[in-house]
Amino acid sequence: MSTLLDNRMRTLQTVSNMDGSCTPSPPSSPSLHNESCNIAPLTPDQSPRSEHRMVRSSSFSVVVAIDFGTTSSGYAFSFSKDPEAIHMMRKWEGGDPGVANQKTPTSLLLTPDKGFHSFGYTARDFYHDLDPEEAREWLYFEKFKMRIHSTSDLTMMTELEAVNGKKVQAVVVFAHALRFFKEHAVKELRDQCPSLDPSESIRWVITVPAIWKQPAKQFMREASYLAGLVSPENPEQLLIALEPEAASIYCRKLRLHQLIDLSSKAFYNGFHAERSIDSSFRQAREQLRRSRHSRTFLVETGMGELWSEMQAGDRYIVVDCGGGTVDLTVHQIEQSQGTLKELYKASGGPYGAVGVDLAFEKMLCQIFSEDFIQTFKVKRPAAWVDLMIAFEARKRTAAPQRSNHLNISLPFSFIDFYKKNKGQNVETALRKSGVNFVKWSSQGMLRMSSEAMNELFQPTIQQIVQHIGDLMKKPDVKGIKYLFLVGGFAESPMLQNAVQTAFSDVCRVIIPQDVGLTILKGAVLFGLDPTIVRVRRSPLTYGVGVLNKFVEGKHPKEKLLVKEGKNWCTDIFDKFVSVDQSVALGDIVQRSYCPARLGQRKIIINIYCSSADDVVYITDPGVRKCGTINLELPDVDESDAKISRREIKASMQFGDTEIKVAAMDVKTSKTVRAAIDFLSN
Repeated sequence: MSTLLDNRMRTLQTVSNMDGSCTPSPPSSPSLHNESCNIAPLTPDQSPRSEHRMVRSSSFSVVVAIDFGTTSSGYAFSFSKDPEAIHMMRKWEGGDPGVANQKTPTSLLLTPDKGFHSFGYTARDFYHDLDPEEAREWLYFEKFKMRIHSTSDLTMMTELEAVNGKKVQAVVVFAHALRFFKEHAVKELRDQCPSLDPSESIRWVITVPAIWKQPAKQFMREASYLAGLVSPENPEQLLIALEPEAASIYCRKLRLHQLIDLSSKAFYNGFHAERSIDSSFRQAREQLRRSRHSRTFLVETGMGELWSEMQAGDRYIVVDCGGGTVDLTVHQIEQSQGTLKELYKASGGPYGAVGVDLAFEKMLCQIFSEDFIQTFKVKRPAAWVDLMIAFEARKRTAAPQRSNHLNISLPFSFIDFYKKNKGQNVETALRKSGVNFVKWSSQGMLRMSSEAMNELFQPTIQQIVQHIGDLMKKPDVKGIKYLFLVGGFAESPMLQNAVQTAFSDVCRVIIPQDVGLTILKGAVLFGLDPTIVRVRRSPLTYGVGVLNKFVEGKHPKEKLLVKEGKNWCTDIFDKFVSVDQSVALGDIVQRSYCPARLGQRKIIINIYCSSADDVVYITDPGVRKCGTINLELPDVDESDAKISRREIKASMQFGDTEIKVAAMDVKTSKTVRAAIDFLSN
């Protein structure tokens, strides 16, 4: 951080008791020399390590990254001795015709007694083949990642609902999925390297949207612990990677022939930019498909050709369009070494490809009635999954220039169930619905016009284009040279065309050939060098509540607290970091805490956050308790006359993908067990 923080002494408002409860506890003599009982906001470390890139030595022989997506997931790995080679996972069993199976559906199947059965294509196909009555007893989960983003009060007890309506603890569902990837990856690695010790040799990387808040990031970490990826005693073995950051890191390595330029300004990659986007992307996808007999991708040792053209100070946007969310990050190249600086806090929203699925479901409700669709989903859950698979296949072929109709097969059980419940056939329902752009085919299919499919895409695509446009208007985001479109949804010609039309006159719109695997490969590179993004922006304002000396005329009367003859102002917000503030790797914020009693074993301090910068009190509108700092203190010899007071110095780091805390007993120089908890509120 370039600016110095306020260096006044402040008094901690809530010092915990032995049982962990908190009571207002101002010191008896809060003078400047009595630092042990004050929160002392110290300036960030201004040593060279906070000014220059830190290179962390890695003792891990292999990095395994898991791209845990809303609709599909996969893993890739790289050996630290050969970082230019990224190895994709083995081909998955099953798969859909015409769809490359470098990833597998994020689908989990649990047995009726909630035991793990299968994941991915295997889970989906087994569930699809179950008898309808039997299927109602099995627990099938899909697209469940979105629940973590949409839950405002996420905790370890949050539950997820299976297709049949039964509920399971969310962290257990995620742990089952992560354990599956762990076992799959470890088996493959051991086949190549039998002596590999997965408990020590592997660094794991898990991807999450950059717009996820701290509780969701911690949730993924806790699920990883439960899955056995790493031990809580060795947290540095697991990294949380932000999806658009990972994509940005990978794009740095690409050669020109691995990129598709959709800009209207350029003659690029051997074809004029006005050439049909649909045909150009199809050509690139075919090249990629031909190369997939090899699962190893080689990346540049240094910078890719496009990055070599870029200069320090150049700015670009990464738009990560996934199944559930769209995630935008703005980066600036810092220097010749190519480290990256985040220019604006991550933004985005639930505008992923799932929105098109929801629009299709809404259309079905319009035709067949909402009550029937909801009943069918509960009574025939496997058939509903089958119907959505059929729609997914057609969704992938949708393109702006397409003129012919799209046929979507209706499962026989849908046709039969509708007739039994409504007393009429589906063809009659279609005719009566007034939905003119969908017809009934004699082959038992819904026959959608290209205009109808286009309408299903438009609400989601318009939200994405609107969000990108709003971001580009921000003062901090002026002068953008490139827009990188990545993520699984970026494979859609419908989305590509919309982004090209809206922004190709403003900046160069670039799509990597292997757009659906960009995040996965970038996550591997991030695991090999976590310091590549040197400066990030704080998504929120963070701080704690403190007591300050009460000043007449400045502080409101209702904040007055009289303690031992002293007048204190309660609830003052002591800011750690401001919203959208630049925070570099290595920058730390320090505070000193004093236990209320010499023999106290634990201090619990509440953390508050706000999306506003001008916070004065923890009771201000928009300020909420978002977590706790937990300090477990080592035993002291209370009979030792030399120890009259204890000072615990806590150091918090906001420049990483997760907020971290470390603490030390100043008197003894012993490490204090410290943790930040965002899931217990």
